Amino acid sequence: MTIFVSLFSLQPWFFVLLSMFLYMFHVILCYFHRVSKCSGPPTFPVIGCLVSFYKNQHRLLDWYTELLAKSATKTIVVSRFGARRTIVTANPANVEYMLKTNFNNFPKGKPFTDILGDFLGCGIFNVDGELWRTQRKLVSHEFSANSLKEFVLHTLKDEVENQLLPVLEGVAEKSQVVDLQQLLKRLAFNMICKVSLGVDRCCLDPSSPAPPLANAFDMASEISARRAAQPLFLVWKVKKWLGIGSERRLRDAIEVVREFVEEIIHSKKMKLQRKGELCCQDLLSRLILGGEDKEVIRDLMISLIMAGRDTTSAAMTWLFWLISCNPEIEQELIKETKFTKGKKLDYESLKELKLLNACLCESMRLYPPVAWDSKHAVINDLLPDGTPVQAGDRVTYFPYGMGRMEALWGKDWFKFKPKRWFCKKGKPKKVCPYKFPVFQAGPRICLGKEMAFIQMKYVVASILEQFEIIPVSPDQPIFMPLLTAHMAGGLKVLVRRRDQQSR
Repeated sequence: MTIFVSLFSLQPWFFVLLSMFLYMFHVILCYFHRVSKCSGPPTFPVIGCLVSFYKNQHRLLDWYTELLAKSATKTIVVSRFGARRTIVTANPANVEYMLKTNFNNFPKGKPFTDILGDFLGCGIFNVDGELWRTQRKLVSHEFSANSLKEFVLHTLKDEVENQLLPVLEGVAEKSQVVDLQQLLKRLAFNMICKVSLGVDRCCLDPSSPAPPLANAFDMASEISARRAAQPLFLVWKVKKWLGIGSERRLRDAIEVVREFVEEIIHSKKMKLQRKGELCCQDLLSRLILGGEDKEVIRDLMISLIMAGRDTTSAAMTWLFWLISCNPEIEQELIKETKFTKGKKLDYESLKELKLLNACLCESMRLYPPVAWDSKHAVINDLLPDGTPVQAGDRVTYFPYGMGRMEALWGKDWFKFKPKRWFCKKGKPKKVCPYKFPVFQAGPRICLGKEMAFIQMKYVVASILEQFEIIPVSPDQPIFMPLLTAHMAGGLKVLVRRRDQQSR
């Protein structure tokens, strides 16, 4: 009785504090109970995994891969203060669910478009819904079979035979060290500009400085990508509002890119007014004649240039490095390309380069041009592996990590092994696109996939048939993931002509 009297004699604020303490204790217990069921980094109340994320910021790809390899479901949940809850998956069933089965619940979403909106605007890679569908229809003509045949016959032949190979010949004669990645970037830039904009090429000569436009693209791509990796998302927003640091550089770079594209659009309009539809041989002309909005045209062109310039050049760069480490595979590739000697490389003959196709796939498995891609859930959902998704969650599928999962590729996943892309009888193996989502899959599968393979095969076969590519550094290159991934510092190589007997 005395105890109850003592309790009732306490001040009311004591009961308020006691209630608040018990409530917070209950919340913390529930939080840890929920987190304990999810695979992922060490996570704490309020700050989440901010400490671990910050410590591993310089190696996020490998950190995520390590966490995923330990996860029974190959899915992890990353919650940190100042950022949206993120689910990262290397589970093909989850990837298929996101990209196909429940496609409508996993658009890119506003958080994604906010990060890339300054650079890509309302271009095809940064929009959802009807605007995305409209742009996809507009560009689909460029990737039809007939358009691809014309691409091989005219653009590829001209750029490779009349520009790239003579440059390599000159480099070989001078025993000059050249950055192969930069050279391939310039080549890819020329080709995508010809196909989409209908403009003349830039100089492939490695002694000439990179054009301001290329530098602006690199700057805008890098800073936009780093926005997403900031430990606190408010950092880049504050810098943008103040117009300082990286956000100031981003603004300047975007201005250079937009001025370039807008000037081409204006020139093309003037040309069309003078000559009419007779000069309508490129995507830009067709968009202008179709009456599309100027801003949509500009942003679509910027998106196409970025994708066409960076992805294929990065994939080819890694392939040349990998085959330099595997001379026996290089010799097999040379034998495969020998049959083209004295013949023309055309649309049909490129399809016969099956080993080269497998080498490209294997290279992109280990070093995908796009290391990860994110969507944002519209409503609460449940992934096939049982991972709950909350409305607004960022859900990321992770090609880089998927290419390193023993469960998907076996104990020798770390080896460059093109034969894994063939059946026992030597026929090409069909690999599930949700196990190898380098070109996405489902409704948003990359329209330029076949063009990319054709371009890479033509370029790599043409180089291998005449030249030997020798990296000058024995060090392992560093994989740098930005909007599109590349080899940090480029690939410095010596170029040598193959002697007549080896060819």
